[in-house]
Formats: sequence, structure tokens, C-alpha cells
Amino acid sequence: MEGHDMSAMAAESPSTAAYQQAMDRMHKDMMVDYTGNADVDFMRGMIPHHQGAIDMAKVALEYGSDPEVRKLAEEVIAAQEAEITMMQDWLKARGE
Repeated sequence: MEGHDMSAMAAESPSTAAYQQAMDRMHKDMMVDYTGNADVDFMRGMIPHHQGAIDMAKVALEYGSDPEVRKLAEEVIAAQEAEITMMQDWLKARGE
């Protein structure tokens, strides 16, 4: 198949739509109001970044079939969820 035909097929794929939705949400949510505190701003920006990774991993689990990819997606979800909790707790402890 020619390149443009493959691109058209990819654009119509349910997984592509789900990845695009996850990426759009992540990019929008990463546009935080900056405080000038590098630590706080890092934590605030990383939470939606990590959530985007979780959302993408869930797409991989829903539509993918490769055992290695599925294992990595499960590991990403577990690790990123734990890190989000840590970052939220860190911000809360500082009144952010």
C-alpha cells in the first residue's frame, strides 16, 4: 500500500482517535498557571503529563495485542499512578 493510503487508514483507526484525544487532553492540561516556584510548577505540569501516559497506556491495552507492549503499558499505569499520588501529596503538604 502507498504511504498516503496507510496514513488515511491510520487516521480512521479507533486507536489513533483515542491516542489523539489523550494527547490533546494532556497538552491542554499541562498548560498550568505558573507560580514562579520551579518545584511547584514542575509538579503541577508533571501530573497531567503522567496522566497522559496513563491514558495512552490504557489505549494500548484496549487496542494492542503485543505481550511486551501490554506488559509495559501495565507497568506505566502502576508507576505513573503512584507518582501522581506522590506529587499531589507533595503539593497538598505545601498548600498548593
